[in-house]
Amino acid sequence: MQKTDELAAEVVAAPATPERAPARGWPASWPLLLAAAVLAGPALLLLGRWMDEPAMQAWRTVALAITVQALPFLLLGTALSGAINAFVPATVFSRALPRNPALAVPVAGVAGVVLPGCECASVPVANSLIRRGVTPAAAFAFLLSAPAVNPVVLTATAVAFPGSPLMVLARLLASLVTAAVMGWLWLWLGREEWLRPTVRHTGHRPGHSRWREFRLGFQHDFLHAGGFLVVGAMAAATFNVAVPRSVLDVFSGSTWLSVLFLAGLAVVLAVCSEADAFVAASLTGFSPVARLAFMVVGPMVDLKLIALQAGTFGRAFAVRFSTATTVVAVLCSALIGGALL
Repeated sequence: MQKTDELAAEVVAAPATPERAPARGWPASWPLLLAAAVLAGPALLLLGRWMDEPAMQAWRTVALAITVQALPFLLLGTALSGAINAFVPATVFSRALPRNPALAVPVAGVAGVVLPGCECASVPVANSLIRRGVTPAAAFAFLLSAPAVNPVVLTATAVAFPGSPLMVLARLLASLVTAAVMGWLWLWLGREEWLRPTVRHTGHRPGHSRWREFRLGFQHDFLHAGGFLVVGAMAAATFNVAVPRSVLDVFSGSTWLSVLFLAGLAVVLAVCSEADAFVAASLTGFSPVARLAFMVVGPMVDLKLIALQAGTFGRAFAVRFSTATTVVAVLCSALIGGALL
C-alpha cells in the first residue's frame, strides 16, 4: 500500500509532457502568393519593355516637359502667395482697388500686365487675394489676365510673329476683354457656394513669426497645387500621344472649325503662356484668327489650370468657370481677331 502511494506521488510530481504544437501548413492564400511570385518577373519585364516603346517615351517626355516648364512659375506664384499672406496688410488691397466691384474688375485685369508669370502662378496668388479681402470677381480677372498680357508673353508673341504687331495688339485686347467679361459675369451670376477656397493659416498671427507664416503658407500651397499640376501634365501628355497629327489637317480647311479646334487644342496641350506663341506660329496651316484663339484660350483654360483650380477653389467652381471662360475667350478672339487680322 505504501509503494502504491509513493508511486502515485511521483506521478503527480512529475512535470507534464508538453503537447506538440500542430504543424503549420501553407496559408489559405498560398496559390495567389505563388502565382504572384511566378508572374512578378515576366510582368516587370513586360512593363519595362512597354515603357521603352516610342509612344511611352513621347508620353514621358511631354509630361515631364510640361511639369518642368510650369514648375518654376508655380514656385514663384506660391512664394508670392505666401508673401502676400504673411507680410502684406489686408488694407493695402482695399486701398489699391476701387470700392465698386464693377470698377475693381478691369483695374485688376490691367494689373496683370505687371506680373510676369504663367497660369500656374496666378492661381495661388488669386486665392491669396481672395483671402485678403479682395472681391472674387477682381481676383478672377487678375487670374485670367496675368498669364496672358504680361510683358514677357507679349514680347514672346512679337518675336514669334515678326512684322505682325497687330497679332500682339489682338492678343492683348482679346485677353483683357475676356478677363473683364469673366469678372463681370461672376458679379452677375456667381454664387458663393461654388467657391470653396482651401482653408489654411491666413494672415499674421500675434506671437508667430512672419517668416514662419510665410514658410507654412508656401509649403501648403506648393505641395497642394503641385500634385494637381502633375495630374494636368499627364492628361495633356496622353492627348499628345493618343491623337494623330493627321487630325490637324481635317480642321484647318474650315474657318470656324479651325478656331474651335485650336481653342480645344490649347486646352489639352497645356503649353505655358511664355511659349505658346511659338507653337501657334508653327501652325501655319490655320488662319490668324484661329491661332489667336489658341493664344487667348491657352493661358486661361488648360488641363493643368483646370486641375489647379479644382484643387484650390473646388470642382464646382472649376467646371463652371472653365467652361464659361472658354466660350468668352473664343468669342472675343473671333470678334477682335476678325476686326484686326
